[in-house]
Amino acid sequence: MFESHFQSFDAARDPSSGGPRLALLRAELKRRGLDGFIVPRADEHQNEYVPPSAERLAWLTGFGGSAGTAIVLAAKAAIFVDGRYTLAVRDEVDVKLFAPLNSGETTPEAWLEANAGKGARIAFDPWLHTPAQVARYEAAAKAAGAALVAVETNPLDAVWADRPAPPHGMVAPHPPRLAGEAAARKIARVRKALARVDGLVVSDPHAIAWLFNLRGSDVAHTPIALCFAFVPASGAATLYIDAGKLTKSMAAALARIANIAPPSALIGDLERLGAAGKRLRFDQATAPSRLTRALEAAGGVADMGADPIGLMKARKNATELDGARAAHLRDGVAMARFLAWFASASRAGITEIDAARALESFRRDTGALRDISFPTIAGAGPNGAIVHYRVDERSNREIGPGLFLLDSGAQYVDGTTDITRTLAVGKPTAEMRDRFTRVLKGHIGIATAVFPVGVNGGQIDAFARRALWEAGLDYDHGTGHGVGAYLSVHEGPQRISKVGSVPLEPGMILSNEPGYYKAGHWGIRIENLIVVEPRAIKGAERAMLGFETITLAPIDLALVDVRLLSRAEIAWLKAYHARVRKALSPHLDPATRKWLAAATRPLAKG
Repeated sequence: MFESHFQSFDAARDPSSGGPRLALLRAELKRRGLDGFIVPRADEHQNEYVPPSAERLAWLTGFGGSAGTAIVLAAKAAIFVDGRYTLAVRDEVDVKLFAPLNSGETTPEAWLEANAGKGARIAFDPWLHTPAQVARYEAAAKAAGAALVAVETNPLDAVWADRPAPPHGMVAPHPPRLAGEAAARKIARVRKALARVDGLVVSDPHAIAWLFNLRGSDVAHTPIALCFAFVPASGAATLYIDAGKLTKSMAAALARIANIAPPSALIGDLERLGAAGKRLRFDQATAPSRLTRALEAAGGVADMGADPIGLMKARKNATELDGARAAHLRDGVAMARFLAWFASASRAGITEIDAARALESFRRDTGALRDISFPTIAGAGPNGAIVHYRVDERSNREIGPGLFLLDSGAQYVDGTTDITRTLAVGKPTAEMRDRFTRVLKGHIGIATAVFPVGVNGGQIDAFARRALWEAGLDYDHGTGHGVGAYLSVHEGPQRISKVGSVPLEPGMILSNEPGYYKAGHWGIRIENLIVVEPRAIKGAERAMLGFETITLAPIDLALVDVRLLSRAEIAWLKAYHARVRKALSPHLDPATRKWLAAATRPLAKG
């Protein structure tokens, strides 16, 4: 029933296709009396992974990243990406057509204000933008003397002749033995959390998957079904989903806890609720403007804020945590088999794609792999310096002497994994070892952190950067993101980053992934997943928290400069490797077990 997507290594779209497509879009805008159009990399739910039918930005520009926006005007166009993609965008997009800009330096709104002509009509699709996004564009357009116009139908769709059909993946149950809590109880908890509103409109499919204990197959790498839901303050919840995605048994199970309605009924229901003067909560991060406009136009009030399901989903229960540990043990065995293979094959001229395929095959051998949790980042040499590099047949490099960065993950029914290892191929340079060890010190700084209840990820992010800062170095991404329970590998609201503001709570799973990137040469990242847990400290005057590391895989000792490590850091690495060896060895063949023993040998202070 579940439709696995896994990874394709097809060459990226030819940037030369952007010219004809841009001309088609501009002709359509002119036909409609519009002077510009905003093209986000988004679907109706602001998903990270979107179905092929929603890859409008990629179709128009060739850019294949997970975040970005293009603005097309009559005589100029620009594409905006964050720091992860500033290198990749120049390889994928015709920069003569689309000016590539770092959104951290020039926002789309600022560019629009500076470039939209007075009296211009700039269009947007209200299904693809949140109300907050629309408000920013409206302010920019007004400042430029232009007008922002919501379109009924997307003009890009009108010229995308071979646009794929919307997904129609089947839905499967996520049973209590994996979820740890019945859906009816979750719905009751959500209803109890609603205050001063008449109901919650759930626009995030990940939240719906958690709430109704279901998993889908509409997008790659994340088991969600594209749908909406409504939880009233009293009365039955409604799930707005295509009935064709439900088997008879699944439909019957859902009908016991909610009404089932087609997605087309949602706008009408919101209009009726609006006419009754209802005040509804919308998720500020994922709700499309089209929904809030429907409610407010009819007389209702859109209460914008955080969906309470987000925090509930982030706090994993005991069953989910046990599943995560089991998934990481299974994944650790696959990683050990891969790393042993890589150590023996690294002189045989294998490529990035060879390595990614080999790792996926070892994960398939577990018999439990449902999908990879994101496209594998397999970067040799300079490709490793591209933070979100995605290998394809055109960019594929042979893995030669130097560094190889491998960031990958898996989806199992009991848990989601995400792990990065940086591997030395041949003898590393002193600079490589220095940078790697500084990253390792930061990784250990997070892994061993102890902090009071109420501390957020922004307050501990610097623990990962200190050793790099001392050498005048840094990295331009967050140190850690949240991870779901057989859901999104990038889950909020928890995070460890300079801008992390949500307090860390027991049960939250996060990544611990500091890095360093020498542009044009190589990249380094060390990533494990960690769980927030209570930490007992003798004599403590406050309730304290710390982290349990659940990823199980050796860290390449050939890259460690032991002279830079403190005795406590050496002890942590020794203890971690001892735990990895003890957990994985019983599940490995003799040859791999022998390799693992050498890979996890203790280091002595030099």
